[in-house]
This record gives sequence, structure tokens and C-alpha cells, in this order.
Amino acid sequence: MIPVQEKPAPDRFDQAVRQKGLAFLRRMEVAMDQPLPDQIQLEPYWRACLDDLHEAYGGICAYLCVYIERIVGGVSVDHFVAKSKKASLAYEWSNYRLACMTMNCRKRDYEDALDPFTILDGWFQLELVTGRIYANPEAPPDVRKQVVATIDRLGLDDLPCREMRSRHFQEYCEGFFSADFLRRRSPFVWYEARRQGLL
Repeated sequence: MIPVQEKPAPDRFDQAVRQKGLAFLRRMEVAMDQPLPDQIQLEPYWRACLDDLHEAYGGICAYLCVYIERIVGGVSVDHFVAKSKKASLAYEWSNYRLACMTMNCRKRDYEDALDPFTILDGWFQLELVTGRIYANPEAPPDVRKQVVATIDRLGLDDLPCREMRSRHFQEYCEGFFSADFLRRRSPFVWYEARRQGLL
């Protein structure tokens, strides 16, 4: 993972998502400061902003740090603070992270994954040849603990994730694409290759 800079809500967000969502919560008499009652199913108005979210964040999954092709249907809105925990944030742009379906399903409503909006450069590092992800050994102990918990929760170091990152770096090294393409399609690999003086 690398830091993600929060982008402003699109102009149409308030009308298309927030106002509809708040009206729904009022109609269902959902307490804004309480966990969502089990019997309430939220209306997924956030889906109306999925194209905007994809565009705003360059199509990059906030957790896996690779480009998600919109057409394949693997793009989703992750509610960083889970809808079940705080209904008032279900329809708030600031609570949305662009995520591939795999990462969103792994994160679910757990609270032990770091927020891409608040992490700092270098907390997560890579072995580029193997694709292994690990906590920066020079980070403070509490940060390392949170990084490890995030890696474990999201499965960021599983074999498919390792293979993907390793392949991206290898294909760059073999000249299949440019450093700029790597930056736009696999920015974590690009960031780590640059940090390690390999670009």
C-alpha cells in the first residue's frame, strides 16, 4: 500500500447519493450515531458514484495498488468505516475508498486495516523480485504492528498478490512497458522500484 490523497466529491454526488441516502435513513428511522440495525438493508445509492470514484482515483485500488479495469466489473466502493458500524457514513464520499472486489470482500467490516488516506510513505515495502510485501523494519513498533495486521487482514502477501507484483516488475525490466505505464498501472511496484534505485 501507498498513501492515497483524498479527492473532492464530484458536483453531482450530493444530489445523486448523499441526499437520497439521508432521506432513506430518515424514512427508516435509523439512528445516525448507532450501528445499523440487523433488519435494515441500506439502499446502495453509492453505486451511482462508482464511475466518479474510479475516475477520481485513477482507477487504482486503494489497497492492492493496481489499476482496476472498469469494464470487467471488479470495481467496488469500500466504506472504510463499515456501513454496519455507522449508518451516517454510508452515503458520505469521504468514507469511500476505491477497491477491487477481492480487497473489499476481505476487509468487510473489520477495523484492523490501515486507512490508505492516513498511511505514510514507506510504511509498506516490497521485495520486487519475489513480490513479497512487508512492514518497514525502521518504522515505529506500533506502525509495524498495524502494517502487519493490514497485510494479514487483506491477504496482501498471498501467493497471487506476490506473483502479480513480481510479474509487473519483471515485465517492466524486460521492456514490455515503460516506467510511466508501470506508474499508472501498478503504482506501488513503481514507487518501490524508484525508492530502491531501479528505475
